[in-house]
Amino acid sequence: MNNRSELVVIIDAMGKPCPMPLLMLKRAFKNNLERLFLLKSSDPHSQQDVLRYCQIHELKCDMSKISDFEYHYLIES
Repeated sequence: MNNRSELVVIIDAMGKPCPMPLLMLKRAFKNNLERLFLLKSSDPHSQQDVLRYCQIHELKCDMSKISDFEYHYLIES
């Protein structure tokens, strides 16, 4: 079965302040061959860090604000 959700690496950075969400994303890229990552963060400053990182590295990034305290980033290389 080729389900896209099975290929997603989930990075749970909830409760971790910046720059930890970005560092966890970088570590996941190093350690996985998968091309799709879901980063979950509670830090509002992660928006600027993650979006800029993706822009610099030419990664596709779709951000969703789930609530005032939860942000999801679907990142595809």
